[in-house]
Amino acid sequence: MSRLLLIETSTALCSVALAVDGKVAATRESDQPRAHAAMTAPFIKGLLDDAGMLASDLDAVCVSGGPGSYTGLRVGVSTAKGICFAAGVPLLAVGTLDVLVQQARDNGLVPDGCRYVIPLLDARRMEVYTAVFSPDGQLLTEVEPRVIDADSFSAERAGGPVLFIGDGAAKCSEVLAGPQTRFVQTFPHASAMLGPAMREFEAGNFKDTAYFEPFYLKDFIATVSRRKLF
Repeated sequence: MSRLLLIETSTALCSVALAVDGKVAATRESDQPRAHAAMTAPFIKGLLDDAGMLASDLDAVCVSGGPGSYTGLRVGVSTAKGICFAAGVPLLAVGTLDVLVQQARDNGLVPDGCRYVIPLLDARRMEVYTAVFSPDGQLLTEVEPRVIDADSFSAERAGGPVLFIGDGAAKCSEVLAGPQTRFVQTFPHASAMLGPAMREFEAGNFKDTAYFEPFYLKDFIATVSRRKLF
């Protein structure tokens, strides 16, 4: 029996789940702004307490490895590492875009005859983090930051039904809309990590807990507030 803790904090949604024997047993989530640091650890403790488990009873901890929000990824990865170090359990990581594709498959969101599933993670303005996947979850292109315009994904949109999914889907729908496109505005949820996490777990693809870093895709740029504090 496998017991996996799943942590997804790469976007505005703070989401954790506990999976037992290949099924999601419980979840806790909040989209309260900028609350990941305050909520992630209490959510995890609540899940374990409700299940009558200790962290040391886990077989692995899986965290969303990016791309996504710099701060969100740091919170998720540092929390996962802390649990793994303290409890002596292995660390897994799965790509955020893979989670969105799995979410589409789990929830029956892939339209009939779909040729491509394209996750869109909001990166502000008209930029997204994205890649092209097949309907069965195979990565077909590199993960990249991309500024969306009317010509974006023109070849994929011309080839048949396409699903765009993620928290950047709505803002892109006006420029990418067409008879062959479907848009699902959603955050990645920890429960959708189960499929990719189980594949990594069964393959023994554990991360080096000391040296693992999330895939930020772009360098973090600190800005100076324009507000006068004094």
